[in-house]
Formats: sequence, C-alpha cells, structure tokens
Amino acid sequence: MEDYTWVADTEELAPGTMKLVRASGVSILLVNVNGEVHALSGFCTHSKCYLHNGKLDGKVVTCPCHFAEFDVTTGAVLAPPAREPLSTYPVKVEGNDILVGM
Repeated sequence: MEDYTWVADTEELAPGTMKLVRASGVSILLVNVNGEVHALSGFCTHSKCYLHNGKLDGKVVTCPCHFAEFDVTTGAVLAPPAREPLSTYPVKVEGNDILVGM
C-alpha cells in the first residue's frame, strides 16, 4: 500500500503542461494530459537530464539533452537513445490537491 504525499495544487498544472516536484526525496515529473495527471521519474533514463526542461507534445515528452522520447502516460520509451522506461507513480487528485503514491 502506497503512502500518498501532497506535491502540488491543480492550479499549478494546466492541461498540456509539466512541473518538476519532489516527494520523499525523489524528483518527480508531473504532467497534465487532457486533464489527467501523470507522475513519472523526473530524469531521463539515458543521461539523467531533467525532463521538465524538455518538450511536451500531447503525451510525448522529449528529453532536452539527447532527444529520447517517452510516453508520459506509461513511462515507455518511444525513441532512443534511452532504452529503459521511466518509473511511474500512482496519482490521486482530491479537490485541488495532487497526491503522489510513494
């Protein structure tokens, strides 16, 4: 059973945007895809670059360092040079609170 931690307010994460947050000492990328919030590892699995500095196009985030692409809804690698998927975390939205399971 996960412990859920408050990480952000929904007003900080409009649809089509990303935000880097920390929970339990972990950097987490929050992404709002069409009103649904997803939480993933904040770093590219290829070069450890911060993904919140990358480009979001729909549900695809592109790493700003070497252009690896990931599906933010699943963490899956869509384009190299990354080979490992991003870790994903469960999300609860309660009122205006975004909570991530750790």
